[in-house]
Amino acid sequence: MHRFIVVGGGAGGLELATRLGDRYGARRRGGAQRALVTLVDRAPTHIWKPLLHEVAAGSMDPFTQELAYAAQARWHGFAFQQGELIGVDRAAKRITLGRLLDEDGAELLPQRELEYDTLVIAIGSTTHFFGVPGAQENSIALDTVDDAERFRKRLIAACMRSEHEHREYVTAGSEDASPNGGPRIQVAIVGGGATGVELSAELRNTAQVLSAYGLHKLDPRRDIGIAVIEAGPRILPALPERVSNATAGLLTELGVELMTNAKVAEIGPGFVRMASGKEVRADLTIWAAGIKAPAVLAKLDGLPVTRLGQLAVRRTLQSEGDDNIFALGDCAACPWPDGEGSARTVPPRAQAAHQQASFLLKAFDNRLAGRPLPEFTYRDFGSLVSLGHFSAVGNLMGGVIGGSMLVEGLFARFMYMSLYRLHIAALHGFPRMALDTVAHWLRRTTLPRVKLH
Repeated sequence: MHRFIVVGGGAGGLELATRLGDRYGARRRGGAQRALVTLVDRAPTHIWKPLLHEVAAGSMDPFTQELAYAAQARWHGFAFQQGELIGVDRAAKRITLGRLLDEDGAELLPQRELEYDTLVIAIGSTTHFFGVPGAQENSIALDTVDDAERFRKRLIAACMRSEHEHREYVTAGSEDASPNGGPRIQVAIVGGGATGVELSAELRNTAQVLSAYGLHKLDPRRDIGIAVIEAGPRILPALPERVSNATAGLLTELGVELMTNAKVAEIGPGFVRMASGKEVRADLTIWAAGIKAPAVLAKLDGLPVTRLGQLAVRRTLQSEGDDNIFALGDCAACPWPDGEGSARTVPPRAQAAHQQASFLLKAFDNRLAGRPLPEFTYRDFGSLVSLGHFSAVGNLMGGVIGGSMLVEGLFARFMYMSLYRLHIAALHGFPRMALDTVAHWLRRTTLPRVKLH
């Protein structure tokens, strides 16, 4: 049987493996199994990466949203192998997975090799620190659930410590527990893109909820400062200027400080220093300033990569170096012609990965039948940015309305939430997605609005 291997269980990779398993796999309805489908990921569970800022702010419990790859494989007729891709032998059509270790460093699985006929690489992206001194050591990047949970716990700990110090100051006759008269807790978010902006709004909500539950008696707006530091002239540089301006106005109303044209030169314990020499106090620092392709892509048996480290693919999503290897999502540099000879590539967005997964499902029908492969065409439906419980803002464009339209408020929030629901539908079908939505709503009615432990 034809052997499909999908490496990477993110938004695009998991959707593709699920739908390939449904179409060709062991639980295929109405016929015999037609192909062997295997998903590979270094983690045992999946969570939609755009939700990590909500996990970091505590407004989402990751354990209620995680999906076990092994369970999804059982339900949809594919196999799952946990491990990290460390090499590809193109001549032998074989990939190598590194050793899998447990939390104590003991070996769970040895280094292994898997053979393929069609290989799809969908390993996403990692944080780009741009060589800023101290950035990797003194800030937290939201790459994984563990990163987000680590920040959430540090935030709660900082609030509790500050509340204790505040009581001691008051007992000693001082009215201000802050040594400089500013916020008692200062959170610095480096990067004014979607992740940084969304996190800043969620943190403002978290500060209010933690106060309501008695974890601290600090003023949520005056005593907990949130600053977004952006090197460019405006936040959300990848989105239209009117979306950026509308978002900036909403964040300012929430008491979020926006620092634009502020290039970070160094991050140390408790501070962020700008290239201009200005220094900002930072009790907690989040790095959300950019992404890059994983370093392993440059080591995959001579597969061509771009200057940004992405795999160079044709519009069929086949690697320029091997017709049996495909790539999708953030790790792939796919041409996006606009009719004017532009050299743009498809942007690293969840909607692009979803479209590419749907495209490859149809393209593989042609591949198995020996027919020519179609070419992928990306359709930009716009972008949405969530500001938590307060609002949402974005632009709709393309096939949705035949043009471009700024949206905000309740309608934008509904559109934003529907994106995740559509991802759930792609993994489980619409009936189960509807049940999951109801179950999620019921859980939210019986649990605190912020994870407190």
